[in-house]
Amino acid sequence: MADILISNAKIVNEGESFEGSVLISGEFISKIIRDPEPKDIKADRIIDAGKKILFPGVIDDQVHFREPGLTHKGDIYTEAKAAVAGGITSYMEMPNTNPATITQEELYNKQRIAGEKSLANFSFYIGATNDNLKDLIKTTPATTCGIKVFMGASTGNLLVDNNQSLNWIFSIPHLPITIHSEDEQTIQNNMLLFKSKYGNNIDVSFHPKIRSEEACYICTSKALELAIKHNTRLHILHLSTAREIDLIHSLSESERKKITTEVCIHHLWFDEEDYPLKGNWIKWNPSIKTRKDKEKLFEAVLRDKIDVIATDHAPHTFEEKQKPYLEAPSGGPMVQHSLVAMMEFYHAGRISLEKIVQKMCHGPSRIFDVERRGFIRENYFADLVIVDPGSEWEVNKGNILYKCAWSPMEGFRFRSKISHTFVNGHLVYENGKFNEDKKGKLLTFNR
Repeated sequence: MADILISNAKIVNEGESFEGSVLISGEFISKIIRDPEPKDIKADRIIDAGKKILFPGVIDDQVHFREPGLTHKGDIYTEAKAAVAGGITSYMEMPNTNPATITQEELYNKQRIAGEKSLANFSFYIGATNDNLKDLIKTTPATTCGIKVFMGASTGNLLVDNNQSLNWIFSIPHLPITIHSEDEQTIQNNMLLFKSKYGNNIDVSFHPKIRSEEACYICTSKALELAIKHNTRLHILHLSTAREIDLIHSLSESERKKITTEVCIHHLWFDEEDYPLKGNWIKWNPSIKTRKDKEKLFEAVLRDKIDVIATDHAPHTFEEKQKPYLEAPSGGPMVQHSLVAMMEFYHAGRISLEKIVQKMCHGPSRIFDVERRGFIRENYFADLVIVDPGSEWEVNKGNILYKCAWSPMEGFRFRSKISHTFVNGHLVYENGKFNEDKKGKLLTFNR
């Protein structure tokens, strides 16, 4: 394979930024040079970054790519393609497909499909149910990102609500337990209350009252109790409330080493004031809540009370999202726009480039023990992204790559653009064009 030299870049990695160059040899980073224009490095191709930003490839630890069984919404090929255009070089995909990924057979089937179709690197969660403990125990830690537990029902039928089952699951060693944290009984009680007032004509603005702060708090509290009891490696997905941040803050230093957290782009970007304009397009589970919650979540990112920024990418068709509130599914697409969205916060002076890399690249790598990815280091896989911080563009139907062909970011004008994405040393995306000659790899984990 040819050597590629990326020169004249602003390299952002491991808490620092510096002008330099990176030599790619085959699939790996072979040299990091603290010189933007090295004279003694020979390469088959030189890419002058023009002082643009060079990041490690983003690792998204929570996506729903809808294959198998729900491919009218999205599939592994289309959504991974959108991901690499957005600077995401590796993803971890959720089990609520059809059939659900709750057996070893279905887990291997997804790995096979992705090996044939995915332009990005991939891993898949195995889903927990009330009665599939044997399949969970059989899971190979070195090739599976983790176990996903829906403690609140969302899309699909993977609700785990049996206390004995939860205790069994939380006692499984060697694999991270990740949770969707909403208390189902609280949600059902809230739904009955709003139906008694409004019948079936509930407005989407009540979504954060139905899937409420209390529902999140109750469930996260229970998950923390279980994790502390069993010494579980717990990763709490898509935090959405200030009260949950207070819970995390109350953990001891030793507890915090095994309990980590994630926030999603939409919970940092939107708040309840956006429902009148955006409607079902920002209907997610957990719900988007108050401005106070949004600001507390952002503060927690800056103070390292939140470890990962991800997307919870979950496409639905345009027609599905246009249905009345009670019929419209929750979730939305985000992988193409997550990194440039975080760059907007950088442009606004709210977050540093180093912190973005910490939460989107280093954090997922460390938490999941991803092998040789998430950092710009010699002998690591050359998963790299060049970002042009001075190239404006507007999200519109003509440049959205999701199979569902819409975005909650539609109409927004970003100030940064992804120009290049490398996956395992292969330049898969360059200035709007794809080279699909090589596919991504199954992620491996040092466990």
